[in-house]
Amino acid sequence: MRKPAMRTTMPAAGSDDMVLVRRALAREADAFRAIIKTYNQRLYRIARGVVRNDAEAEDVVQEAYVRAFASLDAFRGDASLSTWLTRIVINEALGRLRKRKRTVAMSENGDARIIPFPLNGLNPGDDPERTMAQRQILGLVERATDSLPDVYRTVFAARVIEGLSIEETADLLGVRPETVKTRLHRARALVRKALDDEIGPVLLDAFPFAGRRCDRLTEAVMGRLGFGG
Repeated sequence: MRKPAMRTTMPAAGSDDMVLVRRALAREADAFRAIIKTYNQRLYRIARGVVRNDAEAEDVVQEAYVRAFASLDAFRGDASLSTWLTRIVINEALGRLRKRKRTVAMSENGDARIIPFPLNGLNPGDDPERTMAQRQILGLVERATDSLPDVYRTVFAARVIEGLSIEETADLLGVRPETVKTRLHRARALVRKALDDEIGPVLLDAFPFAGRRCDRLTEAVMGRLGFGG
């Protein structure tokens, strides 16, 4: 006999969330600004992972904020403000995907980069070559993520890119935790394959050892063997 699906319990809203919501309901501009600045990165990254387009992801987040603020009085604190906003963003993003499939002519322009994914470890003092290498690696990961089927990409974005727990991801998507695990496993395998396909040929030319470097080492070894000229 099949067991009924377990309903995960999400963390309730904290006092800070409720204070912000009450201030926003009182139409305090600083409260709205604080909410937006606090959750911009998370919501953008989730949206970007779903719709695969930087400019459209920003549109998704903006629309989600508008919808959320219009129904802010419905926020009861049963879940955190972060979770509540993330659900709205995911619903908006998935709605865009469904609309995109119905209207295949929708633009897929990905040139605009409004709020790029953060480059961990990238500091202004880093040398230009390292900075460029990190950006190239980030681009590879983004393209590999974009290539995932929708059902896997949404889980990958929530679980890996944003770092939500299995339970949080399951609750946000309305699926069982076991389903999240299965989809995540498949998503990781597909991303790994995409990266292998793109990076593999390049690695064949990695760490070259020729020209003067080769000559220098050869002469050094030959000298230690007593064959110095």
